[in-house]
Amino acid sequence: MRTATLGPAQRAESLASMAERELDVLVVGAGVVGAGTALDAVTRGLSTGLVEARDWASGTSSRSSKLIHGGLRYLEMLDFALVREALKERGLLLERLAPHLVKPVPFLYPLQHKGWERLYAGSGVALYDAMSMARGHGRGLPMHRHLTRSHALRVAPCLKKDALVGALQYYDAQMDDARYVTNLVRTAVAYGAQAANRARVTGFLREGERVVGAKVQDVEGGGEYEIHAQQVVNATGVWTDDTQAMVGERGQFHVRASKGVHLVVPRDRIHSTTGLILRTEKSVLFVIPWGRHWIIGTTDTDWDLDKAHPAASSADIDYLLRHVNSVLAVPLSRDDVEGVYAGLRPLLAGESDATSKLSREHTVAHPVPGLVVVAGGKYTTYRVMAKDAVDAAVHGLDMRVAECVTEDVPLLGAEGYRALWNARARIAARTGLHVVRVEHLLNRYGTLAEELLQLIAEDPSLGEPLPAADDYLRAEIVYAASHEGARHLDDVLTRRTRISIETFDRGTRSARDAAQLMAPVLGWDKDQIEREVEHYQKRVEAERESQRQPDDLTADAARLGAPDIVPL
Repeated sequence: MRTATLGPAQRAESLASMAERELDVLVVGAGVVGAGTALDAVTRGLSTGLVEARDWASGTSSRSSKLIHGGLRYLEMLDFALVREALKERGLLLERLAPHLVKPVPFLYPLQHKGWERLYAGSGVALYDAMSMARGHGRGLPMHRHLTRSHALRVAPCLKKDALVGALQYYDAQMDDARYVTNLVRTAVAYGAQAANRARVTGFLREGERVVGAKVQDVEGGGEYEIHAQQVVNATGVWTDDTQAMVGERGQFHVRASKGVHLVVPRDRIHSTTGLILRTEKSVLFVIPWGRHWIIGTTDTDWDLDKAHPAASSADIDYLLRHVNSVLAVPLSRDDVEGVYAGLRPLLAGESDATSKLSREHTVAHPVPGLVVVAGGKYTTYRVMAKDAVDAAVHGLDMRVAECVTEDVPLLGAEGYRALWNARARIAARTGLHVVRVEHLLNRYGTLAEELLQLIAEDPSLGEPLPAADDYLRAEIVYAASHEGARHLDDVLTRRTRISIETFDRGTRSARDAAQLMAPVLGWDKDQIEREVEHYQKRVEAERESQRQPDDLTADAARLGAPDIVPL
């Protein structure tokens, strides 16, 4: 089984190795596009480095709607090329590249008008399914179906009877976005890439007009590195313009940030066996099944404040509750909300002022020799964006380079996943874990779950659930620090797990236990454990305070009351 370890020792070795000799490609930014670019480059045989200022996926790529979808609403905009491309990628991820991480999810679209709406919406969903099947990547997802009102209410009893006259049900796919990116990084490292998080680019190295590398600060250890590379790829998403400014050249395009806010509520608050998709005056609203929870989102508003910690305001929460309650027989209140998160979409700036009208297509540019910039796009098509970025970088390399092969490179944990899934009852019997726990591990780690089972075999206490966060095992906290590059408590409670949005206390009751599990792996003393717990608690309180504010300005100011942790 191919694997890779992203522990503290490997991080230090990667930084030193990247600074020792010139790389073919250095990728800046470890969101889904940057991580995908590193995997694409290294699997073409290129020496590849990846640096990230904070944590893997700490920006947009951990705060999405967590959907892998073709973009049904883009059909209405007649953007057939984008939908076709995304549907192909959806199929690849479901069937070949990451079946352990990407899963089918059903959606119900309530019809509110008799006759014409069923014909209009039904034609769109039928075309959506047909485009998926036409590319040979529609297998694994059921076809759409038309439902009467009574049938729809049996499937989704939560709906008001007068909120629909019938419905359509169709399928897309979903994943845990942050976990997916972490897996991408590990896969790139397994094929030979060097990767380091908490490694911030502070400037670019120049030879005349040519970019020949980057100056990188080790945010953890305080060291400075000069990493030389024949080609640098800027994949920093909503930070693209800021990173571009370091070159001192005017960018060929600009990236605007659109804020999307999501709510998380317990599964028992909405009685339904299917997700929902609802029209709003601006876009669409999803109610997405998420384990023992629902994710409700999203908003779509311009954002020009702090990019690192976009804040959800009271107005954002009210907007989502108002729209979802318009169709629910039993309305949701603020007391039902377990978690709230806000993310920023990187949109290519266009002529329209409405962010929902800006392009979700991506652009690759070569603003100066030695530097490639990739921006825009959507999560589902990250692999295509990565391919295009590396294709552009290859033009600047004085060597013959192989074509992209990532269409045939499964992520770590994918190979043999279905066989292990079929054997989950035997694994449960062998390990003493309940079969539900084994399924949980297989759906989060695939065949890499064997590594967690080994940790539990060596220390059976790690097979116990984390206090106040029963869905997760103690082993997962240790593994996040030892194998997945988690450097801080926030990394584990917010991205390696989703405890920060899946519990009403937002992870504060689990924080100390988690920090104590991480401490031996990361060499923390008691003082550092206290700093980690205190920082996390302050972050949660700052987020809660921001969500009580009436608008973006006041919410942003409240959220910035909790600064980022800097290790001593």
